[in-house]
Amino acid sequence: MTTQRTRSLGRPTLDAVAARAGVGRGTVSRVVNGSPQVSPEARAAVQQAIAELGYVPNRAARALVTQRTDSVALVVSESGDRVFTEPFFAAIVRGISSGLLETPMQLWLAMAQSPVERERVEHHLTNQHVDGVLLLSLHDADPLPTLLEERGLPTVLGGRPARMLHPSAAPGWFVDVDNVGGARHAVEYLFDQGRRRIATIAGPQDMGAGLARLTGYREAVRQTGAGINPDLIAYGDFSEGSGTAGMRRLLQLCPDLDAVFVASDLMAFGALRALREAGRRVPEDVAVIGFDDAPVARQADPPLTTVFQPIEEMGRQMALLLVARIRGAEVPSPHVLLDTHVVRRTSA
Repeated sequence: MTTQRTRSLGRPTLDAVAARAGVGRGTVSRVVNGSPQVSPEARAAVQQAIAELGYVPNRAARALVTQRTDSVALVVSESGDRVFTEPFFAAIVRGISSGLLETPMQLWLAMAQSPVERERVEHHLTNQHVDGVLLLSLHDADPLPTLLEERGLPTVLGGRPARMLHPSAAPGWFVDVDNVGGARHAVEYLFDQGRRRIATIAGPQDMGAGLARLTGYREAVRQTGAGINPDLIAYGDFSEGSGTAGMRRLLQLCPDLDAVFVASDLMAFGALRALREAGRRVPEDVAVIGFDDAPVARQADPPLTTVFQPIEEMGRQMALLLVARIRGAEVPSPHVLLDTHVVRRTSA
């Protein structure tokens, strides 16, 4: 026969935590469920009791009461190869994990590039499985944001889709960096260094970051009174290989170029390879600036001047904004825009 004493010697209960903390059962429940309606003193007492007793919430029972799963999804519209090899994605995940640290929420990661992956992800993204969704690397044709809104799932975007950059676009929940300003400052810096034939390798134009960084380049060029030369613009997909291919094309069309702003550090790394192959010295013949301030920037030869974007902070803000949306908490704004700045190294 199971007695209260034998139960207490096994898995600690909510009542045991309440007794240890000297508060009511409801207070413990509110603390466990992340409710803000608890005094700091009571929260501290409950958290201490939880630690002392080793209490672990029954997630299934909580889901029945709270109608929450305590899980959020990060869906990345890229291949697994890119997600697990490119530093950008690792930094985003670190930031998101940091933002969820003080909550009971668990993070699960999914890649949604192939049709099979997308079908599986779309089937799983319901309020029976997750409380909210973080979306990353969105292209404009992606129907997932609309689908999730129709399902009533709180969603936060990492970076704005290109369509949301239009002044008449409907506002959304997102965290982004000042891609336009960062790119503009990079190109202005190159002009200040006396460079005049400045090219760019832009990112995909159906992605917000790709479009915004090209916009910043164009703004800086126009400020000098020069016209936009389409031969000085190449396009890539943020990968190293596309940077190499883009740089080769630029050298073929404009062999007298003396600088290049590249829309990602990985593409800039590829551009440096193409310049070496062509016998161009960096920065003596061609100055190079990237975007990200990824670890590869410091390891490049020569070390890469680049635009810093706070990737981990972007992930953390995405998580905080999603948690606030899930809980129905008031926020100053449904979107967060983070600053960028130029980091000067040898390549420019």
